[in-house]
Amino acid sequence: MQNITAEELKQRIDNGEELYILDVREPHEREEFNIGGRHVPLGFIQQMEVDELEDWKDKELIVYCRSGNRSGQACMLLDSMGFTNTKNLVGGMLKWTELYNK
Repeated sequence: MQNITAEELKQRIDNGEELYILDVREPHEREEFNIGGRHVPLGFIQQMEVDELEDWKDKELIVYCRSGNRSGQACMLLDSMGFTNTKNLVGGMLKWTELYNK
């Protein structure tokens, strides 16, 4: 697992890069605000129910949550399941909204 900052991710989104983004928050959190990507709550990853992510195993996978804690856990779990390039969004959506949703 590596880290990525909100600034780095925003720049890459703005540049139109093809990104593989995973939101591991709960559904009610995602409804409030999200930056896109697939939605698989952390609990499903903990239960090893990630068949839908199998095609992302060798991609750079950027994972986010509210603050960066759950996404860090998700990255470690995914790494242990054979994912090769996970990145945790440092500060999560709290940092993102602080910077970009004023």
